[in-house]
Amino acid sequence: MKLEWEGEEDDRLAAIRAAEERVRLEARATGEPIVIANEFSEVQVTRVETRNGSRLMIKSPRSGQWVTLCPLELEALTWQAPATFSAMIGHPFGPLVTEEDEYPEPHENVNQSEGADHARR
Repeated sequence: MKLEWEGEEDDRLAAIRAAEERVRLEARATGEPIVIANEFSEVQVTRVETRNGSRLMIKSPRSGQWVTLCPLELEALTWQAPATFSAMIGHPFGPLVTEEDEYPEPHENVNQSEGADHARR
């Protein structure tokens, strides 16, 4: 008997694509990674070149998680209050904002005039 979950194949394919993308990005790294660590965490920071310009790749060797950030995304970090980072740390290995929060479903049965009236309230 094999246990499976709904979306297992989608998750497997997404993990393969992410690993392939990471390998492609690492091949375009400039310079050596910078390792920043303390008693709680360690990350590797590397500049990578993409067709859209430079990005910063941040990897966690312990968890295997990684992200690339463009200059605007990096600048956006400077706009945040300490509470934002506390909230991120308080929800490890998950998004602070879910896709449902980012892209709410459109409301059915609401025409433009009702929407405009609602906006004025």
